[in-house]
Amino acid sequence: MKLSRRIFLAFATAAILPASAFAQTPSIGVSLSAFDTFLTIVRGGMAKEAENQKVKIQFEDANNDVGRQVSQVENFIAQRVSAIVVNPVDTAATKRISAAARKAGIPLVYVNRKPDEKMGNGTVFVGSDSLVAGRLQMEELARRLNGKGNVAIMVGALSSDAAIDRTKGVKEVAKKFPGIKIVEEQVADFDRKKGIDLMAKWLSAGVKIDAIAANNDEMALGALIAMKQAKVSPKTLLVAGVDATPDALSSMKSNELALTVFQDAKGQGTGAVQAAMKMVKKEKLPDMNMIPYELVVQDNIAKYISKN
Repeated sequence: MKLSRRIFLAFATAAILPASAFAQTPSIGVSLSAFDTFLTIVRGGMAKEAENQKVKIQFEDANNDVGRQVSQVENFIAQRVSAIVVNPVDTAATKRISAAARKAGIPLVYVNRKPDEKMGNGTVFVGSDSLVAGRLQMEELARRLNGKGNVAIMVGALSSDAAIDRTKGVKEVAKKFPGIKIVEEQVADFDRKKGIDLMAKWLSAGVKIDAIAANNDEMALGALIAMKQAKVSPKTLLVAGVDATPDALSSMKSNELALTVFQDAKGQGTGAVQAAMKMVKKEKLPDMNMIPYELVVQDNIAKYISKN
């Protein structure tokens, strides 16, 4: 009788509890192309928003390996996470990831790097228009060069839409100035060390350069290191980056980096988690969720110090 009574009381208690008491905590699996400087800030934004929304979040580093990233997504699907967020290693190789998530019925958010495929049907993008970043960067360089000079472009990883679009944006603006010539355009994979090596190569070859348009801050900072080693002044050779990372802003404060373009890393991370949870709750949101770029120069640098 006592056992039966306890069982009865257990069922009775369960009957009056809200359904939410039995719901599992939502979970998000995140695969980032790499744990680099910028994406570490994106990750921080995701972690903070997940904490705010009381969501479990698991981060994986794809280490710039497409196969590894696909495997990570497949593991998330096997774990039956509530949603998946991916910063793609290769924006031209996302269809397998999208197809797997759609087949499993798990919402998928691409962040920062825009896939070369149409969003929708269970997938959305959260990020910024890199074409705009390239335009903003080159417009300011052209202004400082008074419309005349030789410009070299440090290109990021060609597997990234950001590298392609930022370079395109730089060239679009440069074409508007007959006195500006693109004298070099080479890949340094968004990497500081590769930026050092590439800049050292240009300097040792005696290439006449008046400004560097780097696709990101890491390569720009690498260029400045090589210039310092070669005793080339940043006052005579302007270097511009993209992202407005803490290191880049510190360099600007020291009057080394000429300018950068703010990419809202925290905003992208926060937006990715918000988009994922809206999809989990079956709320409507756009397929493309764009966060604007902003030019950072000496006059407004203070505004961005705490943002990234």
